[in-house]
Amino acid sequence: MNIQEYFELVWTDYTLRTITLGTAVLGAICGMLGSFAVLRKQSLLGDAISHAALPGIALAFLITGAKDSGTLLLGALVSGVIGTFWIRGITTKTHLKSDTALGLILSIFFGFGMLLLTFIQKQPNANQAGLDKYLFGQAATLMESDVRLMIIVTGISLFVMVLFWKEFKILLFDADYTKTLGFNTKFIDVLITFLIVLAIVLGLQTVGVVLMSAILLAPAAAARQWTNNLGTMVLLAAVFGAFSGVFGTAISANQNNLSTGPVIVLVAGVFVLLSFIFSHKRGLLFREIRFRKNRTDLKLMKTLQFMYGIAQEHENISHPHAIRILNNFQGFTKGSLKKLENEGWIALDGQQWAMTPKGYKQAQEMYNQKPMNE
Repeated sequence: MNIQEYFELVWTDYTLRTITLGTAVLGAICGMLGSFAVLRKQSLLGDAISHAALPGIALAFLITGAKDSGTLLLGALVSGVIGTFWIRGITTKTHLKSDTALGLILSIFFGFGMLLLTFIQKQPNANQAGLDKYLFGQAATLMESDVRLMIIVTGISLFVMVLFWKEFKILLFDADYTKTLGFNTKFIDVLITFLIVLAIVLGLQTVGVVLMSAILLAPAAAARQWTNNLGTMVLLAAVFGAFSGVFGTAISANQNNLSTGPVIVLVAGVFVLLSFIFSHKRGLLFREIRFRKNRTDLKLMKTLQFMYGIAQEHENISHPHAIRILNNFQGFTKGSLKKLENEGWIALDGQQWAMTPKGYKQAQEMYNQKPMNE
């Protein structure tokens, strides 16, 4: 099945349409909210919260005895929020750093969750089957009601972001200045964190506890390479996340025995890799191109300055000189001579060169711009 056939099938097949729409919406909301986690340097927060949600899922099943996704996700939300407040409490009430707090909560909650899952699996009834899907995700279990919930939460998150955009933006880049303006920084911080927790909980059914942090952070990390503007970054992250969900679902649907969640994460990883390489501002490729160009320009300017020193010894600045006297200069190459001629800074005549008035003026300006201590 090729891409065209896949997209044609999306409009006719209920299950495929539901999964594709669900993963696209999930990728978009995770990309948007993940941008705030990345910029706040809380990348591990997503990992800690997703793992902290596991005991909530298990306890919700033990209390209700039902595998209704709404009930289980509500338990995950409560557990995730508790884990978040514990992290805040550890960092504010003790001398421990945030990375230590994140590691503690992640390990303790995940260990407790695995203990509860093991206990549930040993119960003498068959109703507990399938709870382990929340570890690695199972997008095929998405229902229309789940997608509807994702869309509603995404809409609410967008509304809150637009409503508090100014406060979010100021808090991200200067928390102290936000306080001086009279904003309640604790409320804004809790609000951002709660939205991130909400997005993580929504993705547990699709991507799972283990890989949830990747879908939260990868689109934002990719978007960060392309822009310095917060609004553009949030928009790009949403686009990268949505495309990761759609393409990941398409690849998973075309290949047998490929879990959708891990494929989505891999596609998001490809977006990150491409952004790291091809971004016009921070990409490794363009950075290398700029470095080589700057190095070539520097050699060219040094050659011109060396020629300027020679031309200064004559009353006639256009006095011809043998090219061989440049052989002692370390930055000299035949290519640099050709470039200098193309710029109109020197004139070549066989095995001789002469500086033009334009080149003399250019070298003089460079010489005058040198710092006094050089």
